[in-house]
Amino acid sequence: MDYKYIEQLMERYWRCETSLQEEEILRLFFSQGEVPANLQPYKDLFVYEQEQKAADILGDDFDQKILEKVNEDQPVKARVITMRQRLMPLFKAAAVVAILLTLQNALQETLNNAEPTTQQPVEMSNTNKAPKGPAVAKADSTKIDSTQKVSTITDIDYN
Repeated sequence: MDYKYIEQLMERYWRCETSLQEEEILRLFFSQGEVPANLQPYKDLFVYEQEQKAADILGDDFDQKILEKVNEDQPVKARVITMRQRLMPLFKAAAVVAILLTLQNALQETLNNAEPTTQQPVEMSNTNKAPKGPAVAKADSTKIDSTQKVSTITDIDYN
C-alpha cells in the first residue's frame, strides 16, 4: 500500500502548514490498527489526543456544582485592628530613625577624635620640671586634722 499522501501530510504537519481537516485525517489514519513501520513512532502523538478526549470527560453535574460554588454568598468577616497594630509602622519608622541617628553620632564622634596628631617638638629647657600625671602624687603630702576633718595639700618644690 502506498502512503505517500500521509507522508506528505506529515512533512507539512512538521512545518505547521496543515489545516484542521488535514490534521483530522492524520488522527484518523493513526487511530486505525495497521500503521506502517516507518510511521509507527508518530502514532502515539496522534492517538494520545484521542485517548485523552475520552478520559477527560466531565460529569453531567459538574456545571451545576460550579454554579453553586460561584453563586454562594460568602459572609464578610470584619477584622478588629487594635491601636497597637495601627501604630506599628510608626514605631518601626521611629526605631529606624533612632538607629540611624545613633550610628551617625558614633561615626561623627570617631571622625572628630581621629584627627591626625602631629608631634610637637619637646622643650628641652623644662627638663627639671616634674612630669604631670600619676608620678606627681608621690611627691605630694597630705595632712589631715582630726578635729576639723580638713585636708590640706602641700606641694614640694622640685627646683
